[in-house]
Amino acid sequence: MSIFQIAWKSLSQRSLASFLTGLSVALGVMLMVAVMILYGVIASTFQQSSIGYDLVVGPKGSPLQLVLSSIYRVSPPIENLPFRFYKDLQKDPRVEQAIPIALGDTTEEGSFPIVGTIPEYFSIPFANNREFAVRGTFLRKPFDAVIGAKVAATNGWKEGSQFRMIHGGADTGHVHDEKFTVVGILAPTGTPNDRSVFVNLDGFYQIQGHDKPFDEAIKREREFYGLAPLEPEVLAEEVRKLEKRYGGHDHHNHAPGEEHFHDVPMIQKEVTAILVTTKTLMAAGLMEGEFKKGFKAQATNPIRPMNQLLTDILGNIRILLMVLTGLIIIVSGVGIFVSIYSSLQERRREIAIMRALGARRETIFGIIITESLLLCLGGGIAGLILGHLLVLGAAPVVTARTGILINGFAFQAMEWLLLPALAILGVIVGYIPAISAYRTDVASNLNPS
Repeated sequence: MSIFQIAWKSLSQRSLASFLTGLSVALGVMLMVAVMILYGVIASTFQQSSIGYDLVVGPKGSPLQLVLSSIYRVSPPIENLPFRFYKDLQKDPRVEQAIPIALGDTTEEGSFPIVGTIPEYFSIPFANNREFAVRGTFLRKPFDAVIGAKVAATNGWKEGSQFRMIHGGADTGHVHDEKFTVVGILAPTGTPNDRSVFVNLDGFYQIQGHDKPFDEAIKREREFYGLAPLEPEVLAEEVRKLEKRYGGHDHHNHAPGEEHFHDVPMIQKEVTAILVTTKTLMAAGLMEGEFKKGFKAQATNPIRPMNQLLTDILGNIRILLMVLTGLIIIVSGVGIFVSIYSSLQERRREIAIMRALGARRETIFGIIITESLLLCLGGGIAGLILGHLLVLGAAPVVTARTGILINGFAFQAMEWLLLPALAILGVIVGYIPAISAYRTDVASNLNPS
C-alpha cells in the first residue's frame, strides 16, 4: 500500500473532522478567488482599451465625477456646457470627432439613464476596437431611440415600443409628455451602454425644460465665457430680438405624447459633456493642458481618474480583502495542524504497529505530511471551483446594477500561485505532527499497559 493510500485511509477514518478542516480551507480560497476575479473584471473594464475616446470635455469640477457621469453613467452630471462651445470645439483642427451628450433624465420604466446624442456616437468603437451592432437602425429622426441590451431585456421593449422619460431622474417624479420610439436595440457590449437609452439630440431639445429660456440662456453663456452681465435693458432687448426671430413656443399647445418639432436656437441648447477623439495622442495631451487655463471647462483622459480610483480606493480594498482571506486560510492551516496533531494521540499504537511491521521512520513522516497536503490541496481545489461558481452566481446581480458583464469562468494569473502556496502551507503545518510521529517510541506504545 502506498503512502498516499495510507494517508487517504487515515483521513477517511476521521471523515467529519477531515471534511470540516478541508472546508475551512476551501472557503478561504473561494473568497480569495472571487476577489481576484471581480477586481480583474473591474480593472479591465476601466482600461484605456475599453474606452474609445481620447478626452472627455465637461464643466470644471471633479474629473472623476465627469468620467463616472458621462462614460459610466453612475454619478450625477456636474453642470452643462453651452452648445456654442461644442460647435467651436468641433472646428478645432486637432479634433477628429466631437460627440455631444446630454444627460440628466431617466426612463419611466426601469429608471435607465437617458443619453441625448447624435448618430455619430455609434461610429466610435466602444471597446478594444469593437463596433456597435444594432438590430434595427441607429438614430435618424428626432424622436428615435436606440436602447441597450439590458434595457430591452428588463423592460421587454422591442422595435416600435414607445416610452417617456422622467425629468431630472426618478426622484423628481415629473414625467415628460413627449414619447420616443425604439428603432434599434444594441447587441450586448459588456459596458454601461447596455443599460443606457440613447435618444436623438434634436428630439431631446424638443422636450419642455430642455430648451433654456432666452434670458437665462444668455446669462449662462456670458458667465461661461467670462463676459460681463448685460444691463437689464440690453438683456431685455436681446430677448425681444430672439423671440421675434424664433417666435415663442408653448409645449402645452400639444396633446400629451404628440410628436412636435420646433426650431431651437443654439443659445437655448446645452450639452452635459463632449466625447472627443483627436488626430494624435500628442494633440490630446496639449488640449488637456490648454483646458486647465480656459473658461469653465475641463478636459480629461477618461482612463486617468479611473486608474486613480482603482489604485487609491479599490486597490486598497482589494489588498485588505486579500489579507483577510489570507488570514482565513492561515487559520484553516492551524486547524489542520490541530486536527492532525490531536489525532496522533489516538494513533500512537497504530504507528508503533506499522513500525514493528517494518515501516521506516521516513515513511511515517511522509504519511503525516501527505495527510496535511491532501487537506490543503483538496480544500484549495474545492475553493477554486467554489470561487468561480460564486462569481458565476453573482454575475447577473452585478450586471443588472452596473452593466458590467462578468465571466465566472475567467481565470486570473494569480490563481496559479494558490495551489503551490497551499502545498507549502501543508508542509509547514504538517511538519511538527510529522516529526512527532517520526519520533514515536515503538516499545512503549506497543505495551498494553
